[in-house]
Amino acid sequence: MSAVRKQVYALVGEPGRSAAHAAVTAVLVAAIAAALGAAMVETLAGAGPGAATFVAWSRYFALSVFSCELATRLWIAPESKAGIAADNDLHARLSYLLSFLGLVDVIAVLPGWAALVFPVDREWFEIAAALGLFKLARCLPALSLIGAVVAREARSLVAAVTAMCIMLVIAATVMYLLERDVQPDIFQSIPHSLWWGIVTMATVGYGDMAPATALGRIFGGFTMLLGIAMFAVPAGILASGFAEEIKRRDFVVTWQAVAGVPLFARLDASRIASIARLLKPEIVAANHVIVHRGELAHAMFFIVEGEVEVDVQPVPVRLKPGQFFGEIALLRDLHRTATVTAVKECRLLTLDVADFRMLTAQYPDLKRQVELVAAERQLGT
Repeated sequence: MSAVRKQVYALVGEPGRSAAHAAVTAVLVAAIAAALGAAMVETLAGAGPGAATFVAWSRYFALSVFSCELATRLWIAPESKAGIAADNDLHARLSYLLSFLGLVDVIAVLPGWAALVFPVDREWFEIAAALGLFKLARCLPALSLIGAVVAREARSLVAAVTAMCIMLVIAATVMYLLERDVQPDIFQSIPHSLWWGIVTMATVGYGDMAPATALGRIFGGFTMLLGIAMFAVPAGILASGFAEEIKRRDFVVTWQAVAGVPLFARLDASRIASIARLLKPEIVAANHVIVHRGELAHAMFFIVEGEVEVDVQPVPVRLKPGQFFGEIALLRDLHRTATVTAVKECRLLTLDVADFRMLTAQYPDLKRQVELVAAERQLGT
């Protein structure tokens, strides 16, 4: 049973590239779309019986998929990292239910199951459908990226939002004092003026509250300019946070790929990290020519995933994950001696010629290993 549970967890609980995982993800996304579509169609005025049928069947489909998903995730919860760290299976399942996505999974099915027992207002289905969009975080890395950036930059964002709130209160107070005598019905109090401060600092300007005095208009213009500057602060924080998080994730992926290459497998973590900074990941489509015979060599390549064919005589050679190519031209300062084509989609790590020379100078033992492989290949041809 444990082996089966591990297989199901690998299919549902972890991101993957298999066709089965893609099919499961497609069904879940379809259920999310069905629930959201039903909620939207139900709010349309004058919808006919066809719309009611669509809403009913969409909700049945979404409820069935979400219920199966919830039961499956409850069952496989002990296989997750949090589940392994838990004392027992019950604690693992409780940890899943109390997690953010666990609560979303529960909320997504509650209105549907409750409707089987007693009437439920449609607003609950609409709320559940909207919250169900958070389920996409499991299949869209971009959503988890947003969460990671916000969590990492939380202190900076809180400081920026606090400063904005302080300036908002000050702006609302000053405008109230400037306009209360001229427009007592509009600027009735500081809380009423806060609405003006929000739309002005956000540069939305609905026009329902506008200063009439000269000082009020001058201060209003100053507040607009201040709002542009204040909103730029959290935007800049998030932009730099996104860039740093993407760079960090790319480095981790590259580090893992480098560690999996046999040539670098014996190196310690610090050496692998220094090499990972030099290698650039690249995706190559099937049947794409990676290097052409006779062209000037600019890099060597390490195969992480996929397979390539080296067009050498008398028999072409195929290279698989863990192997590399393009080193002969760099070592001998020659033009390319063979054409290399991707047999299937490949994930490569590219090492530019300048970085290759720096790396081989820094690690002579690596250079000797590369030269040994190159010599064996030349003898083979």
